[in-house]
Amino acid sequence: MSTEKILIAETIATWTSYLKRANKLFTDLDATLLEQEILPHRNRMVYIWGHLTAMHDRMLQLLGVAERVHPDFDAVFLTSPDKTQDLPAVEVIQAWWDEVNRRLDEGISQFTATDWIRKHGAVSDEDFAKDPLRNRLAILLTRTNHLAYHLGQAALAPK
Repeated sequence: MSTEKILIAETIATWTSYLKRANKLFTDLDATLLEQEILPHRNRMVYIWGHLTAMHDRMLQLLGVAERVHPDFDAVFLTSPDKTQDLPAVEVIQAWWDEVNRRLDEGISQFTATDWIRKHGAVSDEDFAKDPLRNRLAILLTRTNHLAYHLGQAALAPK
């Protein structure tokens, strides 16, 4: 295996590891714990779960894997703070989380090393020519860090 392929495989493995941790965390929480604030006057666990799902939904389009599943949830989980909008039912968030991450996994598993270094969906051809680091792999790396950050936050929540 080439060095390039090893680095990409390690990046995907790290993403997958954090995703498994998030799956376990959120699916093991009951309704009371999902409503729990991480810290007083901070986001609830259910909001973070929806927020992460909305971010992963955006990844579908950024990576060129598929169209988004629920762009309408951006207003709830990305542009509005927690407790300012009615949230979907936990079962809806769970189903959405499962669907979005299944689609991501299917798409990611098909990428070649060359696919990973192609531009992502939010960069123009001109800007990509100036900065080839604005590629699909960069999206996976930044979203892995984002997921890890929120898992760290969740660790602070009272049990």
